[in-house]
Amino acid sequence: MSKCRCPWLDETKPDYVQYHDTEWGVPVKDDRTMFEYLTLESAQAGLSWYTVLKKRENYRNLFANFDVEKVAKFSDEKIEELLLNPGIIRNRLKVKAAVTNAKRFIEVQKEFGSFCNYIWGFVDHKPIVNNFSTLDDYPSSTEISDKLSKDLKKRGFKFVGSTIIYAHMQACGMVNDHSNSCFRKNEITYD
Repeated sequence: MSKCRCPWLDETKPDYVQYHDTEWGVPVKDDRTMFEYLTLESAQAGLSWYTVLKKRENYRNLFANFDVEKVAKFSDEKIEELLLNPGIIRNRLKVKAAVTNAKRFIEVQKEFGSFCNYIWGFVDHKPIVNNFSTLDDYPSSTEISDKLSKDLKKRGFKFVGSTIIYAHMQACGMVNDHSNSCFRKNEITYD
């Protein structure tokens, strides 16, 4: 008997299923992982998450395993080199945004002690558990993602619209949006 999963998941793609079953919605409290998710979500803008997921390992290799200090120091020459690599989304604005966002990420770390401390403050440091049953129940943004997006933009982050930020909140477990029938809904624990 197969496990019941979220209605948005294309179960014909094993790597997508793996991501859903092991990562999506699990609370992230590590700044490196948070920077990875933010970079990948920003690269997703206008594309499907699966498109980015397939390129994730290339991003890890090309973006210094998401070491925010290293990415913040990427030169214009490095950006040009990245834009020649078909292993990532070769959009100049998105690649430049990753470097800009790394710089802003470091500023937030200095102000709040960690980026996670900053971002989790928007949900009072505990995940919001939503009550979704069908695909139509899933919002593309919320009042909280609007507020977070606005604050990130004010701090100089790029490609952080409310829809991208809500997807980020879902991915890093700030919200548990696994459907009520999904086996992962109650498996995810919070410390």
